[in-house]
Order: sequence, then structure tokens, then C-alpha cells
Amino acid sequence: MAEEVKAEMVSTVQEILVSVGDRVKVDDPVVMLESMKMEIPVIVESAGTVSSINVKPGDVLQPGDLIAVIS
Repeated sequence: MAEEVKAEMVSTVQEILVSVGDRVKVDDPVVMLESMKMEIPVIVESAGTVSSINVKPGDVLQPGDLIAVIS
């Protein structure tokens, strides 16, 4: 089952830490966000392969926006 990694708060994408096709483990960070001058790593809750990345650096995210899909 695929895991949809979503934004939890209004934030800006600072850096993409993975590429499509990369294998990730539980608690691996996939992107670094910035909100209110704090850097916030977004981590995955399940192991798998990155099947899509739906953001790019500089994107402003709203709560619930899709960041990536892990399958």
C-alpha cells in the first residue's frame, strides 16, 4: 500500500532529499521544509520506494498538500 507524504503546516520547500526510485526506510527524511524560520524534516512512516515527488524547492505548501508517494 502506498504512503502519501503530506504537508502538516504552511511551509516552504527548502530541499528535496530523495529522488524517484530511491529506497527509503522508516524515519528517513524525504524533504526539508522551512516554516517560521525553522527547518523541519519530513520523514516517512513506512519503508518502500519513492514513486513520485510532487514538489520542488521554493514551493509554498498548505496543510494536506501532497509532497511525495512511497510505494
